[in-house]
Amino acid sequence: MVLIYVTCKDQEEAIKLGKIVLEQKIAACINTWPIKSISRNGNEGLEEIDEVVLLIKTVEQRVRQVEETISINHSYKVPCIATIYADRINVEYKEWLTRLV
Repeated sequence: MVLIYVTCKDQEEAIKLGKIVLEQKIAACINTWPIKSISRNGNEGLEEIDEVVLLIKTVEQRVRQVEETISINHSYKVPCIATIYADRINVEYKEWLTRLV
């Protein structure tokens, strides 16, 4: 299983992007949750914003498609799209996941 971590401007965008990858059958499941992001803002100091994490569950063969789909449909000029490889997963869940994507 591969998890793809994406930060979004709000819940609406996270759900919209999640539904796109699910409808394209390049992901099996998504999760979302609110976060507080703090980042450097050039020479102006720090910036704090509220965002929503979109976590996409998929398989290795679909990662590139997910990345391209998110890049095309995301509101950010440069979105964070980070791939996390899960080295252990229960057999039943893995079988379910691979049947769907």
